[in-house]
Amino acid sequence: MPRVRKGAARAQARKKLLRKARGYYGTNHRHKYRAANAVIRAGVYGYRDRRRRKRDYRKLWITRITAACKMRGTRYSLFINGLRLAGIVLNRKMLSQIAIEDPQLFDNIVVSAVKASRATPANK
Repeated sequence: MPRVRKGAARAQARKKLLRKARGYYGTNHRHKYRAANAVIRAGVYGYRDRRRRKRDYRKLWITRITAACKMRGTRYSLFINGLRLAGIVLNRKMLSQIAIEDPQLFDNIVVSAVKASRATPANK
């Protein structure tokens, strides 16, 4: 039985791998073995950072809301608790957008949240 060599299949696999590594720096887009490692690492970073991006955006929204609350003389934690007590259901992304784009509306939200937090007796 004759020995079978990969031939075209090997060339196609290499071409597919190097296509995925297009744009990588140095030998990472030229050499098969370096490209294979680079593509795997890129996939790991991409998977991890798709989740990290969500955390980073939430952190940004909270920072913006905190700054807007400080400008209005209240704290972030009291504001969020007041929103819950007042029954105002807005997520942090929307609160951040409102604070930037419509400061008067955010003032009204802060006033109602602070009023709701003061109306309830403190937990003992």
